[in-house]
Amino acid sequence: MTEYRILAINPGSTSTKFAVYFNEECKLSKTLRHSLQELSRYQNVNQQFDYRKGMIIDALVEEGFEVDSIKYIIGRGGLTYPLESGVYRVDNNMIAHAREGVFGQHASNLGPMIADFIALQIPGAKAFIADPVVTDELDEIARITGHPKFIKRSIFHALNQKATARVHAKKIGRKYPELNLIVVHLGGGVSVGAHKKGRVIDVNNALDGDGPFSPERSGGLPVGQVIDLCFDSGLSKEEIRRMVVGEGGYVAYLGTNSALDVEKMVQRNDEKAKLIQDALAYQVAKSIGEMAVVLDGKIDGILLTGGMAYSEYLTNYIRQRTEFLAKVFIYPGEDELEALARNALRVARGEAEAKVYQPKM
Repeated sequence: MTEYRILAINPGSTSTKFAVYFNEECKLSKTLRHSLQELSRYQNVNQQFDYRKGMIIDALVEEGFEVDSIKYIIGRGGLTYPLESGVYRVDNNMIAHAREGVFGQHASNLGPMIADFIALQIPGAKAFIADPVVTDELDEIARITGHPKFIKRSIFHALNQKATARVHAKKIGRKYPELNLIVVHLGGGVSVGAHKKGRVIDVNNALDGDGPFSPERSGGLPVGQVIDLCFDSGLSKEEIRRMVVGEGGYVAYLGTNSALDVEKMVQRNDEKAKLIQDALAYQVAKSIGEMAVVLDGKIDGILLTGGMAYSEYLTNYIRQRTEFLAKVFIYPGEDELEALARNALRVARGEAEAKVYQPKM
């Protein structure tokens, strides 16, 4: 059997994770932590490029890996223009849009940039991304918001949702494009997607004030009250944005972004914490109901994944309110590095074809 060596890279807000795979076997996995003090030296995400890619290369050398033997480098896709699901070759156009941050600045924008840099140093190596957060397969009817000045944007945990759906399909002896699934990512952000025959035809924008709230995001808020706050509070645009992303949800109500801390508060009989925890699960369950309508009630399974899916309390709450729709399956955690590596391996083995970056402007 041919051995394909793959480097998967996932830049996050305060860490850079990477892993080396030989086919399906993980040979090395590391999380490089970045303190706020270290990151404060850089005015923006782009300026972190040399710092982060240097740490990856140094760590590979320290571990004794022959970097030149790695021919497939795959990074987490960033906030470029919308794309259909799949594996994409990194090109100059993609890098330019990632550097510009056309849909926002986030550490994930460094994914294609670092993958491309490392690939260029290795003879015969290729750089890819897969299922970026801007994956867009929405039905046109799902884009309508209620006013033509606003359109619904597809920004969600596509990589983990798609990977979980494929794992589930394999587990039950089916193919992902044969199934209708509702997939819920329960993490720092929450996304609930309707997967119809391999396409996510509707999903909440998990970043920008839509859907259920999460440990650090507000989800959908009453628009009228938001308008009043914008004009009457004296808060800046950035301060209000932080209320929606970063300082919403558990942070706003309970002063922590840790779901584990909230569970401990509930175990100490903190009634407010229990109400907020229940409200999060309640909103997720409501969103699952919405996606059941999107799929015309024809649902082959409801999949709960992400870090908060480790919580039996949360998953049981959601299960009890939604299992009348379809059987609920729990896939806790989010191994995005493994998902990236598996996507690269599919291309290496000819099971999938890498697409050309031709975004929907």
